[in-house]
Amino acid sequence: MSSRKKGRSQKSKISIAALISAVIITVLVFFGLSGGFKPIVGKITKTVQNYSSSAVAVQNAAAESQAGSKTASQNKNLAVSFIDVGQGDSILIAREGHGMLIDAGTEESSDTVVNYIKSQKLSALDYCVGTHPHEDHIGGMDSVINSFSVGTLIMPDVTTNTKSFSDVLKSVQKRKLKITRPEPGKAYSFEGATLTVLAPNSAKYEDLNNYSVVIRLVFGNTSFLFTGDAQALSEKEMLAKGYTLKSDVLKVGHHGSKTSTSADFLKAVSPKYAVISAGKGNVYGLPAQSTVSRLTSAGVKLFRTDLDGTVVAITDGKTISFKTKAA
Repeated sequence: MSSRKKGRSQKSKISIAALISAVIITVLVFFGLSGGFKPIVGKITKTVQNYSSSAVAVQNAAAESQAGSKTASQNKNLAVSFIDVGQGDSILIAREGHGMLIDAGTEESSDTVVNYIKSQKLSALDYCVGTHPHEDHIGGMDSVINSFSVGTLIMPDVTTNTKSFSDVLKSVQKRKLKITRPEPGKAYSFEGATLTVLAPNSAKYEDLNNYSVVIRLVFGNTSFLFTGDAQALSEKEMLAKGYTLKSDVLKVGHHGSKTSTSADFLKAVSPKYAVISAGKGNVYGLPAQSTVSRLTSAGVKLFRTDLDGTVVAITDGKTISFKTKAA
């Protein structure tokens, strides 16, 4: 039965109780409250009172139930989805109808990313970050930009001559967007969370991976570190800058490659959980066993998109829970 029908039924019960009360009062007045009639009147009156109280109780319970449903539908938790895009990266951060996307997987996975964002009831993205111009990170970015309204687009100051990068620039021009360059130390606000850019810290690198935009997100007492494909060189720079790296959840750099997640960096981050985004049976042999061993030896609870599918971390600002397709 719908809430509207339930409401009509409850109002009807209360109206009937009021009608019965009115009839009894009329009878009492007519008979002058005679002595022989008083016991009967007392029983009838008590019955009416009980019926009225029951009807009011039903109405109050229904109101409480509706309030509970409303609270459930207006979830205030922050959800971080590490989308299974095969051999690539794509992370959606969402809270109360607002979204932020970090990378968009490959061109092949563009529909997966777009459909996942739509499944979260989002029609716009407050922020969109292309960590660096490798196809497995920005391949689907043009589709995302063409499908959703984007507030701030953040990409590093480096270009490539690939089709993927060209497609992104075309979509940026088509939607008349401005590319914001990452500034280490700069903070952004996102629905009660604070996002701080930690890398890249140099103007030039030999390897495109080290141009990766690294972002630390803090929501209440919980924190996440998103590293793109940043390698040991970039990690060393962040350590030298003295940035706060300690985070509850680490998005493992470069799909778990041995080039990233150096011992000193992992010690500084000291995560409770880590997520590796990698394709099942990929030709690169990722994640590297040395990286996996380093994480598990440090007591880190590890999730992998190649084994667990899309990994969703949910936090209320105090605790973090995880949901996976495998679970």
